Amino acid sequence: MRKLAWLTVGGSTVGFVTAIVFSARTGLSWRDVVLFLVMYLVTSFGVEGGLHRYFSHRSYSAGPVLTYFLGIAGSMAAQGPILFWVSIHRRHHAFADRDGDPHSPQPIGTGRYAVLRGLWHGHVGWLFTVRRDNWAKLVHDLLDDRRVVTIDRYYGAWVLLGLALPATAGGIWSSDVQGAVGGLLWGGLARMFVLDHVTWAVNSFGHLVGSRPHETRDGSHNIAPLAPLSIGGSWHNNHHAQPALAHNRQSFWQLDPAGTVIRLLDRTGLVSEVRYPDRTTSN
Repeated sequence: MRKLAWLTVGGSTVGFVTAIVFSARTGLSWRDVVLFLVMYLVTSFGVEGGLHRYFSHRSYSAGPVLTYFLGIAGSMAAQGPILFWVSIHRRHHAFADRDGDPHSPQPIGTGRYAVLRGLWHGHVGWLFTVRRDNWAKLVHDLLDDRRVVTIDRYYGAWVLLGLALPATAGGIWSSDVQGAVGGLLWGGLARMFVLDHVTWAVNSFGHLVGSRPHETRDGSHNIAPLAPLSIGGSWHNNHHAQPALAHNRQSFWQLDPAGTVIRLLDRTGLVSEVRYPDRTTSN
């Protein structure tokens, strides 16, 4: 897994820096911005609405077509194969902020840098040390799903698809190589970089700072400013208090785009068995 971590973290970081240099020389076009936003929205919902709320917590049911879409969209985020992602997240809930939690940001060691070492580990460092020990026990239900196993098997192809789509769209849009390069950099690599760090920020800062309306056994917090970028994933204390729910919003002002999309899919009949706090009043 360490090689995959280096490729994921290093590749997206180099791509993000290259995107900035590229735009500093050629100018940031609206085409690049649009491709970044579209790909970000698709893959962020693939992560939060798919890998997290659907595959990890089974907070709603979906048919074959939507299952493939969610799995592929989440895989295009390049945060690891679907079975790996789900097993890590389920382990996190089982051992949150205790021994066994793959990415707890609690201080490591002693001294002035203990907090920083813990924050680094919880944010991204864990990717270079995590092992897939007993991971199959945490995803036995998904291993019995042929569709999920197929999505997992072709993870590398989905990551490449997440790069090829914006590059192709950029090239067609502009009818030149510069448009394709801009699409690859902003819609592909830079988008991966930003979404990865937003997701990881929920793991790290989401267990250190923010509000705690619920007394959970872990150190989860709500981080309101991060809600738009995480499409609702940063209401982390709400989620840890009721992890099986399909949405994280518990007050009218709390922004949860992923939960809103799931509710719309429910009303159109594309998903079913959605877990709400009270189905008699929420539908």
